[in-house]
Amino acid sequence: MQYSYMGKSGLKVSRICLGTMNFGPITDEKEAFRIMDAALDAGVNFFDTANIYGWRENSGLTEEIIGRWFSQGGGRREKVVLATKVYGSMHDENDGPNNEAGLSAYKIRRHLEGSLRRLQTDHIELYQMHHVDPVVTWDELWHAFENAVHQGKIGYVGSSNFAAWQIAIAQSEAKNRHFLGLVSEQHKYSLNCRLPELEVLPAAKELGLGVIPWSPLDGGLLGRNALQKLEGTRSGGISERIERQQSQLEQFAALCRELGEPQDTVALAWVAANPAVTAPIIGPRTLEQFETSLKCLEVTLDEEVLKRLDEIFPGPGGHAPNAYAW
Repeated sequence: MQYSYMGKSGLKVSRICLGTMNFGPITDEKEAFRIMDAALDAGVNFFDTANIYGWRENSGLTEEIIGRWFSQGGGRREKVVLATKVYGSMHDENDGPNNEAGLSAYKIRRHLEGSLRRLQTDHIELYQMHHVDPVVTWDELWHAFENAVHQGKIGYVGSSNFAAWQIAIAQSEAKNRHFLGLVSEQHKYSLNCRLPELEVLPAAKELGLGVIPWSPLDGGLLGRNALQKLEGTRSGGISERIERQQSQLEQFAALCRELGEPQDTVALAWVAANPAVTAPIIGPRTLEQFETSLKCLEVTLDEEVLKRLDEIFPGPGGHAPNAYAW
């Protein structure tokens, strides 16, 4: 396994992040345990979850599954760099209007306690804002996160789905408080979603944030079975998107056949190769899918292959402002 520092911090994480969103709603607890055990055996030390995973009336279920896995002992908790998120409304939190989607010092405190309880741990390495809240001031947010850090309940703070300018403001406000600020940005990024290259990726790199791409296979569109539209597979729910991009996907499949690698391996390898990226998130439903995903770190894409991928999936044209200025 390869490892990298998380942004400007001294925290080392595996170059693959185990996403747990499927644990509970799709993947049962027994299989989730097998996947997490296999992850540790493979050297994957970076696990990502969120308090709302499990969804709606089952929100919190995924954290509970991870907590029960930790409770088995064997050094499991000590070996994991654990990341979870706060922002969404939790079904089991009786806070009235203060439980609505968003952020506040009140909500961060209460929802952090809920996550710690479900995860059966006394600390979280990376506590992430699942989305930006334009209403709440950074004075309030940084005060809440500083308290959590000083109490030893979290180690670092991350963002998710932030714009580049919001990251810049967050870091400026943190610097004014002599606080470390954000160490990561979790963002949607893939061969088929390259808009972050315009602003978010260069901003994160310049300001010292590690980028953690979510949906690096774009919801299965870049998977090996996408063109087959197999019944019962994830591709069945994106048939319209597949038809709309059929020519691109066929070209991509043909290139992957030349390379002797499946589409998902190449797509993950491409994301991981970006110097701004710390670790793409893989979200396996089965142990087999997890083991297959690991192969992306063994694949190196040369300049000619990268050029052909640019032709199939064009990016925004570079970084701002050069991408749109004369």
